[in-house]
Amino acid sequence: MIHSNKFGFTAVVLSMILAGCSSAPTDESTDIEDTAVQTGQVDTSAIDDSAMMDAASAADTVFYFDYDKALLKPESRAALLEHAAALNSNPRSVRLEGHADERGTREYNMALGERRANAVKEFMVLQGVSAGLIEVISYGEERAASYGSNDSAWSMNRRVELK
Repeated sequence: MIHSNKFGFTAVVLSMILAGCSSAPTDESTDIEDTAVQTGQVDTSAIDDSAMMDAASAADTVFYFDYDKALLKPESRAALLEHAAALNSNPRSVRLEGHADERGTREYNMALGERRANAVKEFMVLQGVSAGLIEVISYGEERAASYGSNDSAWSMNRRVELK
């Protein structure tokens, strides 16, 4: 009986807070002067495992690379941090599929796709993910995401997919 009253009380308090927020006046003429983003450490010990899995599933699962490179871009690192945190709290096997664009020989592109997938794997292992949970495979140029012989198509094909 006490437990259900506590839930009801919590629901009433949350309703009042939300109602108060929705009736606050807004000033639409506000100028934004400083658009700098502050970063910091996040204490994930208070976040439950299902929230971590939701965050990881919302994060990107395709990571793009520059021409003839196997270096992670900053936006890829941010998404991979979320995936690594989720895998650390709920270990499961994942597959990293490396890809390349059509330029270069088939053998070179297979090796490049593997280097890219291994770069993602190494980053995740540095974040504490068990290397035994990560499978690396390269498809080289064989599984294109975009067909065409132009910069737009090539940039879509230089990737690693986390599955």
